[in-house]
Amino acid sequence: MTSVDATNAQRAAAPLQRLSLAAICVLSGVLYCWGIGGSWGNSYYSAAVKSMSQSFENFFFGSFDPAGVVTVDKPPMALWLQVLSVKVFGFNQFAVLFPQVVAGVAAVFLLHRAVRRWAGEHAALIAALVLALTPITVLINRDNNPDTLLVLLVVAAAYAMTRSFESRRATWWVALAAFLVGCGFLTKMLQAWMVLPAFIAAYLVGSRAGWGRRLLDLGVAAVVVLVGSFWWVAATALWPSPKPYIGGSSDGSAWDLVFGYNGFGRIFGNGGNPGGNPGGGFQPPGGTGGGFQAPSGGGGFSGSSGILRMFNEQLAGQISWLLPLCALVLVAMLVAGVRRWRGGRPLDREQTGGWVLWGGWLVVVGVMLSFAQGIMHPYYTTMLAPAVGAVVGAGVVRFWRWYREPHGKAWLLLPVGVAITVAWAMAIVARDLSWHAWAGYAAVGLGVLALVVLLVGRRGKAALARTGLVLGLAAALAVPTAWSAIGAVSTQNGMGGANPMAGPETSMRPPGGVMRFPAAGDDGMPPDGPGQDGGQNSVEQGAPEQGPIFSTGGMGGGESLSAEQRKMLDYVQANAGDLDVPLAVEGGSMGASSYIINSDVTVVGMGGFSSSDEAPSVAQLAERKRAGQLGFVQLGGMGGPGGPGGMQRRDGMGDRDGMGEAPDGVQLPGGMPGRGGQIAQERDAWVKQNCTLVDPAAWGGSADTSAQLYRCS
Repeated sequence: MTSVDATNAQRAAAPLQRLSLAAICVLSGVLYCWGIGGSWGNSYYSAAVKSMSQSFENFFFGSFDPAGVVTVDKPPMALWLQVLSVKVFGFNQFAVLFPQVVAGVAAVFLLHRAVRRWAGEHAALIAALVLALTPITVLINRDNNPDTLLVLLVVAAAYAMTRSFESRRATWWVALAAFLVGCGFLTKMLQAWMVLPAFIAAYLVGSRAGWGRRLLDLGVAAVVVLVGSFWWVAATALWPSPKPYIGGSSDGSAWDLVFGYNGFGRIFGNGGNPGGNPGGGFQPPGGTGGGFQAPSGGGGFSGSSGILRMFNEQLAGQISWLLPLCALVLVAMLVAGVRRWRGGRPLDREQTGGWVLWGGWLVVVGVMLSFAQGIMHPYYTTMLAPAVGAVVGAGVVRFWRWYREPHGKAWLLLPVGVAITVAWAMAIVARDLSWHAWAGYAAVGLGVLALVVLLVGRRGKAALARTGLVLGLAAALAVPTAWSAIGAVSTQNGMGGANPMAGPETSMRPPGGVMRFPAAGDDGMPPDGPGQDGGQNSVEQGAPEQGPIFSTGGMGGGESLSAEQRKMLDYVQANAGDLDVPLAVEGGSMGASSYIINSDVTVVGMGGFSSSDEAPSVAQLAERKRAGQLGFVQLGGMGGPGGPGGMQRRDGMGDRDGMGEAPDGVQLPGGMPGRGGQIAQERDAWVKQNCTLVDPAAWGGSADTSAQLYRCS
């Protein structure tokens, strides 16, 4: 075929390629958007969106409560978009979740454009399809956690880096990539920086500029990424008091949040993150940790850290479907690169830069998430999905090229890739054959057929070989597609908006609303401390005989108010007048989210997410009381250091006053390990000493209610 014929063929195929991309984007939009109007997603962030929409200061800081007492535990960029959506559509479930749908589809589109410039149209379409159908990506894009926007921003940054390899204006493209990573930092802090080693290495390899120019460009990028990342941190520090307390920090500063709990604490398991307990086993409150500590290497919701974490029961079905194929592709390309170098052939800088970019992204982020010692939610792995898509797309195209070559043994890589991918998919399905096992059997059937056609078509007509390739792709994507579709229409998605997960209930740890305390002397995995990111205060741990079973009475900050909560709120509204804070609720987001979402009363969730923040402090409560600004405080019920409703036994016995004292001598946590319990209990003690308990009959509570309402005005 001449170059003219090739050009004409490309022009003829262009409409079909555009139609294919449009179909993939529509498919992703349907999966991400289906039924989102029936849920608030993560109610912690949804409540914050409503509060942020009420004043500029709340908007800028990301305030959780309408009074601007404490912020959420992340920078607010993702929530800014949700607030803008609420301003357009009103405060409702669809408006809160819709920005994530848009961001998810935009990430699919931008991944296609980035891979297309590097590896061609076919690789780009495969990459976009893989990203669209990754189960954990589908689930998180139907939620309002910040990870969806983070993925969009780093994919956009990767597109800019790809453009820098080929452009005379490389400095501008590198600076744009750095700015987008900085925006990712303002979405989820240091997690956005995980791609930087791959970006730096890719530019050093892929750029055609001299070494001096490359180093200068990276210097400019360093300045941009630092300014883009820290301007909000600096602004919050310089903002005059009074101002909201930065939730999740130990001193109320964004700097501490970045490098403490939500920074190095996630990596090393300190700073309030469960994990990193040198002794392992269960450490009760009152020990050196002051809370629940996971064994060394424990990451809570995603199982123990280590090289095989992505393949464990919690994460395998979320992200690992194509990781064996990715490993095969990267090894094959490394061998091919070494052989090319040893043969004295010149380096294709743009191609090599692309492999370093996407392969480096996959390896660096995968290793970081695999070995993270702190809280590790399964949905964090969605950050791997773009790199998985790019490596698979480019790898399959390269394998196809080798498959069609008449000589050598590299042609075997394509059928081997299909075989190992299908085998691993079936291995995941076999962990629970009671849950849609048909998807695994379908993948195996398609895989066997694909292998037969590929082997027969090796020396046959190109059309037969292409049929084998299509069947192989269908086999590789069959189970993740099924899990994604089921997750999009199912109400059983892990812990809902707090910790979305795909797959069967057996792979979801912790299951909704249950905590098992190990029996005395048990050295097994303990309950996780309350996670942030919308994480929850409960975990299924071990067999029933290990210890008493407790229920949190539903996940934190429910979707709606109970009848008892409504009665209490009506009483508060009737008696608090125009006070600045008619109602403060102990228990943080788990106590206050439902009040904020479902009413226009100014409600303060004391202690931030999990009651652990010193906001408001006892001194601030006293000052508000002296100034006549504080109406009522609720303890217990949906609040209290024990979590929603106090921790309740399934047999009906349990903590009634919300102070965290459970039956059988088990001490319940009060917020994050080492902090929340003491801080929350100091607030509770002050309330009981300085405010007056209201008879439940006065506000309509039942005689055995666990909720306690105190009048402080």
